[in-house]
Parts: sequence; C-alpha cells; structure tokens
Amino acid sequence: MPFDLVALVEWAGYIGLFSIVFAETGLLVGFLLPGDSLLIAAGLLAQRGHFVLELLIPLLIVAAITGDATGYAIGRSAGPRLFAREDARFFRRRHLDRARVFYERHGGQTIVLARFMAIIRTFAPTIAGAAGMSYSRFTFYNVTGGIAWVGSMTLVGFYLGEAVPNLDAVLFLVVGAVIAASLAPAAWHLWRERRAARRVASDPARRR
Repeated sequence: MPFDLVALVEWAGYIGLFSIVFAETGLLVGFLLPGDSLLIAAGLLAQRGHFVLELLIPLLIVAAITGDATGYAIGRSAGPRLFAREDARFFRRRHLDRARVFYERHGGQTIVLARFMAIIRTFAPTIAGAAGMSYSRFTFYNVTGGIAWVGSMTLVGFYLGEAVPNLDAVLFLVVGAVIAASLAPAAWHLWRERRAARRVASDPARRR
C-alpha cells in the first residue's frame, strides 16, 4: 500500500495533488479521497527531490483554502436542502449530520479542528455555510486551518524521510497511525452521542 500511495502521488504531480486536496476539502464526495496520507507521501517525495518543498506547500495550502471556500459556498447556497437529501452512491447524509453536531459544539474552531479529522473536514465548511457563518469569520479559520494542516502533514513526511533511511518499509504504519488519529475524535464524539442516547432511552425521567 505505501508503495502504491507514493507511486500515485509521484504520478499525480503538482496539478494532480492540487486537484485531490481541493476535492477532498471542498466537494461532498471528497471524503473518499486520501488527505493526511497523501500530504505525508508528498512531503516524503519532496525530501527525495521529486517536488520542490517551497512550491509544494504554498500550492497545496491554496488548494485547501479554495476547497473549503467552495464547500462553504455549497452550504450557503443549498442550506437546509442538503439535510433533506437522500443517500446516494457517493453521498452519506450521516456524515453531514456528524459534522453538524461537531460544528454546533465547537463553532468556528471546527473549521480548524476538522482539518485534522478525516471525513469531518470534507463536510465542516459546508455546514458553516449552511449555518450562516459570516464569510470573514469563516475565512480567518479557513486560512489558519489550511496553513496548519498542509504545513504540518507535509513537513511530517519531509522530516521523516530525512530521519528514517528506509521509510518505505514503515510508511504503511506511519500513514495508518495518522489516519487512526484523524478518525479518533469523530469516533469519540459518535460514541458519546450513542451513549447519551442510550441513557435517555433507558431512563423514563430523561425523556420527559
């Protein structure tokens, strides 16, 4: 798998990487695409000379920012209609609902926090648009989160490539750990919600 991922990133080049990051952060079908793992692999290839790091990071930051801005525009224009939409092959309403719950708890900070959470980061900007967050406030969090996410993930790959001579052998473990870490917060929130729902269902007094 790590060899396939590195080969994919190398094949994609600058334009392909820009397109994938944009789609993963801005289009509702983008949750299917690799985010963190792709950035780590891109950083590794930059360390090997396949990409110029000083060009790669700013380019992907722009992709992440414009992607989130597109997601915000989709939410702003579609609004409540999104939540009435039925599941389709590449759309799951439950992902949108989870992102909405996370947004309601964390507000504007969700745009930054969601960058580091698989699936949630795809839907968070759409939720912000549907919720009517002001564009100026959204832009602040969008830019901050885009810089933090792209910069940190890409540099992780770059410096791991320097520190670990044969990183290919353990890249699968590194990518797996990052993916697990990005899914953990969403899984934790889902577990807490289900636990609270079970408590309400089992306690008649709470249902009143």
